[in-house]
Amino acid sequence: MSPDVDLTVPKPGHHVLRERLLALDCKVFEFAAASHWPGAERVLPRLSRSANHGVLWFATAAAMAASRTPRARRAAARGLASLSLASLTINTLGKRSVRRPRPVLDPVPLVRRLKRQPITTSFPSGHSASAAAFAAGVALESPSWGAAVAPVAFSVAASRVYTGVHFPSDVLAGAALGTGAAFAVRALVPTRAQAVPPARPRARVPALPDGQGLVMVANTGSGSADRVRALRDSLPAAEVVECDPADVRTELEKAAVRARVLGVCGGDGTVNAAGGIALRHGLPLAVLPGGTLNHFAYDLGVEGVRDLSRAVQEGEGVRVDVGRFTGGGQEGVFLNTFSLGVYPELVRERDRWSSRIGGWPAGVLAALRVVRADRHPLEVRFRGETRPLWLLFVGNGTYHRMGLAPGRRLDLADGQLDVRVVHGGRHPAVRLLAAALAGPLTLPRRGHAAVQVGRLRLAGVAPGTLLAYDGEVTEVDGEVRVEKLPEALTVYRPLPQS
Repeated sequence: MSPDVDLTVPKPGHHVLRERLLALDCKVFEFAAASHWPGAERVLPRLSRSANHGVLWFATAAAMAASRTPRARRAAARGLASLSLASLTINTLGKRSVRRPRPVLDPVPLVRRLKRQPITTSFPSGHSASAAAFAAGVALESPSWGAAVAPVAFSVAASRVYTGVHFPSDVLAGAALGTGAAFAVRALVPTRAQAVPPARPRARVPALPDGQGLVMVANTGSGSADRVRALRDSLPAAEVVECDPADVRTELEKAAVRARVLGVCGGDGTVNAAGGIALRHGLPLAVLPGGTLNHFAYDLGVEGVRDLSRAVQEGEGVRVDVGRFTGGGQEGVFLNTFSLGVYPELVRERDRWSSRIGGWPAGVLAALRVVRADRHPLEVRFRGETRPLWLLFVGNGTYHRMGLAPGRRLDLADGQLDVRVVHGGRHPAVRLLAAALAGPLTLPRRGHAAVQVGRLRLAGVAPGTLLAYDGEVTEVDGEVRVEKLPEALTVYRPLPQS
């Protein structure tokens, strides 16, 4: 045997490496305990307590949602969803898999220690996981809000070591798990930025640096006063006309006579009226979302005053398709959806209750009342064959579904009508309830068909049949025709920065 080999020194194994890491963990913990961070003794223990049971993050999410910007609300919801997944994982797997005892508090000054010490195992840190999950979830949806939340999340994580309830490795593992939870939520429900609508086909629109030539008609019934004030600050030369819902169409007609650009602030029904008038007068349309539902503006890529102002000031716009229907002496256009069957009844019922109990509760109540009613399916003749239908939905453009997120359009000029039906048959209540609660874009597969076409013709529609288009309801009968007007309307939208 060679004398150069020393058998008395064992080669480091996994257990040796583990012991070294644990020793390093303890040294860092003791260093933090011995360190004095200016101002931290008054702030970090309180911050750590405020994050118990996620109270701090729920309050932060509420403050974000109160800003009433769509991106802030989505960021808050994503942050809470990420936090919930992280907490579930920690409590069901993390704490039970590694039963590590808490650090000994001897090195930690009394002033820093929490009044109530946690009794669960130490690894990983649940507070750190929740903080990282919430901050990462918010940042994935809104980087600006994420930047505001990140220092608070970091401070909460640091407070767990500073107050002596966790080792540094507990905090790092918790933060990694929380960040992973945020990305897992994004995989299930993609962010809006992951599917940016194409900025095509581009259109020539006038650039109005101060808004001169823009006449914006704002529906006061949509609760958009804050956005109107912000628009006046951003485009001071623009003319803004605020009016009651009953006067919107009249004011839009007046504005179209003197406007260089017709603007509208309101929900999808208000935008539909403006779209038809802009189309008839050959004017470009500037849409500022201001209602409960703003499908057209959001699918277009305009979420608020900043987006619209930039597009108007820079002269950035695109052409979009318009849907048109005729039937029973009625005709109209739609920018979002057209439907027959129970959905128009749901819309009418929802509108009846929304002013008293609010939009979403009214939608749930309307769905329950509609599915419980005794009715027969709609009978229509299509391609020479009479078919019973519970619902016929037509989208102006193809709706796509990403993960668990609701359907949305990625291209507003694809030349397609997205036709989806729920066939008549047994057990309609389950199908109709699913359609009412989830929307006509996420119907169950059984008894459901979908096709993309350029035009649609229905015959044999019974008198008094309700038709809904962009949230508005009317009656049709006889023959109903639906067609596509490709790239018929010019609208402002900010183009991607190069």
